[in-house]
Amino acid sequence: MRYPVALALTMLTETPVYTVALVRVGRVRPGRAAAAAALVNLVTHPLLWWTLRHWTDGPAAAYWTTFALSEAAVCAVEALLLCPLAGLRPRDPLTWIAAGTANAVSLLAGLLAGG
Repeated sequence: MRYPVALALTMLTETPVYTVALVRVGRVRPGRAAAAAALVNLVTHPLLWWTLRHWTDGPAAAYWTTFALSEAAVCAVEALLLCPLAGLRPRDPLTWIAAGTANAVSLLAGLLAGG
């Protein structure tokens, strides 16, 4: 999958998940929630893509290990970035649940799209 397609797929799947979670549970205004979702993805997605590209030609075990560790790191970074952007506290479980859910949804979408 080419990078622009992967980024678009990520934005199209994660932004609604983050927005719904932040609006319904976190009581964040919809515009702020959507902007926060877009910003965290614009920070983490290029870094993840670049990191994983370096492992695609290596052993499968190295790729999947890097993939798992990178996805976990992305979830943590996105959760922490959401706090100041959405006006939430770092200890708020919503940020961690939203980040995990949003990333799981986009990961599944990417796998189903063949990327």
